[in-house]
Amino acid sequence: MPVAKGSTIDPARTRAAILEAATPVLYERGLDGIGVAELCARLGVSKETLYRHFGTKDGLVQAVLEAHSERLTGWLTEAVAAAGDDPHDQLAAVFDALQQWYGRPAFRGCAMVNASAQHHDETVRALTARHLDRYLDLLTGIAVRAGAAEPDALGRQLLMLVEGATVVAVHHRTADTARQARDAALTLLTTATAASGPS
Repeated sequence: MPVAKGSTIDPARTRAAILEAATPVLYERGLDGIGVAELCARLGVSKETLYRHFGTKDGLVQAVLEAHSERLTGWLTEAVAAAGDDPHDQLAAVFDALQQWYGRPAFRGCAMVNASAQHHDETVRALTARHLDRYLDLLTGIAVRAGAAEPDALGRQLLMLVEGATVVAVHHRTADTARQARDAALTLLTTATAASGPS
């Protein structure tokens, strides 16, 4: 990023600016769909600046994915917290938030899963697994609060609905994908909590 005459270089700010600018480019083009030279041109930085802050293009990719995972998981966690104390409302809020995401013009699916599919690298695969674990923790927490008979199993089923809905949304572009997944998720939750009640 060019530095205005008379201003000082702030490495942390420069790194953050590169991350912010690189995120939509890598999401749109794919991790392997753009070379370093073009990427640097799009970001307005030299290769030397990129390498100084991230070591390699792979280092930038990893930082982008880590930041994306934290941002997206934080957004869904906030949606759950804002829904109140009822686990059914919390679960509905997850899918309502996803519907907002699916409706964005730039939506191209889950950046983490896309990255793992595009870039056969163990570090990227590990980052994707960690991202899905964060989702799983959030969903299992809802299942626990609901008193589900087998909250771990229900959490995994809900994760499958989240990721499956995301894949369908990017390829079918139907307006009600998240609503249909939400209905299925709430049915699962109701069944699981009924099964845990007195016989």
